[in-house]
Amino acid sequence: MVNRRKLFSNVKRIVIKVGSSILASPQRGLHYEVFSQLAKEISDIKRKGYEIALVSSGAIAAGMERLGLKNRPTSITQKQATAAIGQTQLMNIYEKFFSRNKQMVAQILLTHEDLSHRKRFINARNTMLNLLGLGIIPIINENDTVVVDEIKFGDNDNLSALITNLIEADLLIILTDIDGLYNSDPRINPEAKQIPLVKDIDDLEIEAMVGNTMGKFSVGGMLSKIQAAQKASRFGISTVIAKGTKRGILQQILKGEEVGTLILPKETTLSSRKHWIAFNLKPKGDIIVDEGAKRAIVQKGKSLLPSGIVKVKGSFERGDSVSLIGPRGKEFARGLVNYTSDELERIKGLKTGEIEKYLGYKYSDEVIHRDDLVVL
Repeated sequence: MVNRRKLFSNVKRIVIKVGSSILASPQRGLHYEVFSQLAKEISDIKRKGYEIALVSSGAIAAGMERLGLKNRPTSITQKQATAAIGQTQLMNIYEKFFSRNKQMVAQILLTHEDLSHRKRFINARNTMLNLLGLGIIPIINENDTVVVDEIKFGDNDNLSALITNLIEADLLIILTDIDGLYNSDPRINPEAKQIPLVKDIDDLEIEAMVGNTMGKFSVGGMLSKIQAAQKASRFGISTVIAKGTKRGILQQILKGEEVGTLILPKETTLSSRKHWIAFNLKPKGDIIVDEGAKRAIVQKGKSLLPSGIVKVKGSFERGDSVSLIGPRGKEFARGLVNYTSDELERIKGLKTGEIEKYLGYKYSDEVIHRDDLVVL
């Protein structure tokens, strides 16, 4: 059994994600008592020396309450308008309850583009680190007022995992409306058993566990929480998924008590830059490679050379992110490409010494250098 107290003894910087499922419900609207409880608990652990970044859902739920809507908007423009109204309400609520605990907060709204461009990624990091250094809690949400599918994170679980990399956090805590992970959906199966510890998240039988865990106000569900934990684990960060309405839950987690589900990090972790390549960038195309190239990349840590390329899909430029697809059609790596899709069509299958002959120039021997390549 893992000693949680020892595991968390060196934790200083924490990302806490709070889901809509505990902040609101269709029957009661916003749960102000939960906001009050969370603000107090977060302020209490902040005073003990922890640095906290809070990723909070709830803007659309707050907007629905203000507008008197019973059902979540379906069109993008309706969601954007509802989020615009709700985001001010959400921050007013947090400001009110954190102020009672003499704790300053700041609002940060992000889109996927903010974290996929390296310069903007670093700017966002510097802003958040400065806020944490000033003792201020950044409250982070996806900028739903402008977001479309092309620039969406997908959900705030995914966003919280990317924030752990952004600010180099030591722990990710995801607060939801059930007591962690179960071996099947506890709302369907009364015999479902809670899973207290996950040593290797890639070994989970995910489909059986997840079920239909999405609520009327929520975007993700348990699957998105597992995916967030997978991303955090590759950065070397533990994740705890726990019931956010349970009083004292944050104190219990940090004391090392056996609450929720603890998901341990991978033994082999990614650097911040490689984590950014793997999870912050959306691939612009696919490169299908042969078995020899796949084996060289996965088992030997080699770069991708043109000789191993079988097919090129999509349209991309130099420096774009692309997916590497093996002979069986499954993505196994991502990386930053040194040639455009048009150029790769002309040099695929060639030896590196032939690149200049066919293109008239050569940027690099490698199509993707191993320093810009991440095995998934």
